[in-house]
Amino acid sequence: MNLLAGHSPREGQYDYIITGAGAAGLSLLVHLIRSGRFSDKRILLIDREDKNKNDRTWCFWEEEAGLFEPIVFRSWEKAWFHGPGFSRLMDLAPYRYKMIRGVDFYRYCMDLVREQPGITFLKAPVKDLASLPDGVRVTAGDQEFRGRYLFNSILFDPVRPAAGQYYLLQHFTGWVVETAEDRFQPGEAVLMDFRVSQQAGTTFVYVMPFSPRSALVEFTLFSEKILEPAAYAQGLRDYLARFLQVQDFRIAEEEFGVIPMTNYPFPPRDGNIIHIGTAGGQTKASSGYTFRFIQKHAASLVERLIRTGDPFAAPVSSRRFHFYDSTLLHILSHGTLPGASVFTQLFQKNRPRDIFRFLDNESSWREELRIISSLPTRPFLAAALKQL
Repeated sequence: MNLLAGHSPREGQYDYIITGAGAAGLSLLVHLIRSGRFSDKRILLIDREDKNKNDRTWCFWEEEAGLFEPIVFRSWEKAWFHGPGFSRLMDLAPYRYKMIRGVDFYRYCMDLVREQPGITFLKAPVKDLASLPDGVRVTAGDQEFRGRYLFNSILFDPVRPAAGQYYLLQHFTGWVVETAEDRFQPGEAVLMDFRVSQQAGTTFVYVMPFSPRSALVEFTLFSEKILEPAAYAQGLRDYLARFLQVQDFRIAEEEFGVIPMTNYPFPPRDGNIIHIGTAGGQTKASSGYTFRFIQKHAASLVERLIRTGDPFAAPVSSRRFHFYDSTLLHILSHGTLPGASVFTQLFQKNRPRDIFRFLDNESSWREELRIISSLPTRPFLAAALKQL
């Protein structure tokens, strides 16, 4: 990998340019590298900062060993669900629930990138993108670059939903806590715990235990507005004390994040600019899960490049899943049903493997009919009709 300090006109020309070195941009690079088919390409990666902090975690379910299996920090075969009047320890087979730490992901990806002489990294803010008849133009810092195709993961403008579109936020604060005594079951994660107050919106906690004395505990909400920092901290302290009997602990790490949950139609491309990650609509609107959708999208882009030479891959998900997501967003946005009740019925009446396939947009019509029929018929039917 080259670190860009300056360039001649020829050096300013690239085959592919990737703006944003987050999950989407780096995942695409790893897919390109692992395919073994792009070592002759000149690729420019641009981000405003070095990626060397443990600033987030990605959790996802997966059946097989995926592309990033070497850096899975922890995984679980069993997980709890807690809702109003219902609790169950679930066997997740054939899936495992996996966790990747941000710092491990960045290091793994950048180590691979450094081995590639054709990939250049530029640390600079991206100011402008433009699709041209014969390629793309990017302005970053005080420099201009051109390429054949550009893959962009940066949301430059705020989303402005139109009528019939919904925009909620999944916002969360997570603590990696360490205790003096055993308080966690390392083999049992907590996928969702809705036994906390729902006053501020659909609210739950999840717990990813690393050892009997260490775990990531995350306080999460689906709502229109984020909270004051003290509210998340109080929610975490209350949960630790009430449900885990933990009052004396050390906060080893802390993270905060905001993920859009919206049926807004993010454009997949603008000419020769292909949008990826959240900017390309790869965040699941009804759950906020993104990591697995990023991997499927990256794989489809690379497959298309290999097969045809252009990256204009068809959308990974079908329209009917967008319809399902919009229906749930309507329910949550209008407060038709409490989110805690919806998810409780979903997990009470369906197997985890079926739910995961449904949330991965990989279920069949028959499986979807079973899941939909397990939810309150009248309010979901009314919300569905609104989407039509």
